[in-house]
Amino acid sequence: MEINKDMTIGELVRDFPEVIPVLFSYHLGCIGCPSAQAETLEEACIVHGIDLQSMLEDLRVAVEEAKN
Repeated sequence: MEINKDMTIGELVRDFPEVIPVLFSYHLGCIGCPSAQAETLEEACIVHGIDLQSMLEDLRVAVEEAKN
């Protein structure tokens, strides 16, 4: 499975817990709240004014680094 803009934050945290520090670095601290279960990465970026492509890249890097 690859990280993509349509994943919910809940799915992302469940499938790739190593990305939690990246989410915190983007000030997405509500990773366990009910809205995180339905809000996609794209929606979170829009709401919080985050560049989606930059965050996706950082999330993917975190997953790759965790593999090594």
